[in-house]
Amino acid sequence: MTYVIGEACIDEMDGSCVDVCPVDCIYEGEEKRYINPVECIDCGACLTVCPVIAITSPQDGHDPVWAQDNADFFDLTLPGRTEPIGSPGGASSLGKIGVDTPLVAQKAHG
Repeated sequence: MTYVIGEACIDEMDGSCVDVCPVDCIYEGEEKRYINPVECIDCGACLTVCPVIAITSPQDGHDPVWAQDNADFFDLTLPGRTEPIGSPGGASSLGKIGVDTPLVAQKAHG
């Protein structure tokens, strides 16, 4: 299991976590960021800089809803896309995705 970004990140697009990530595994949706579970090396750099304490470590345990949501961002075909994001090998190659998972979209606009 990898690090997970939870609900506190919705509408908080500070980006400190992205800046310190040594493997570029934090992707930007429209309203929230997501950690790619395949690309994350569990270094914990993101955990220490998150201004809203939205990131949980594997040792702390994850809320299963947000762990699933984080995985869904990469595994589901999101609205407006033709295929899942998967594991492209780094967030900077894709830039801002511009769409979120159904759960985040509902909470951000609900």
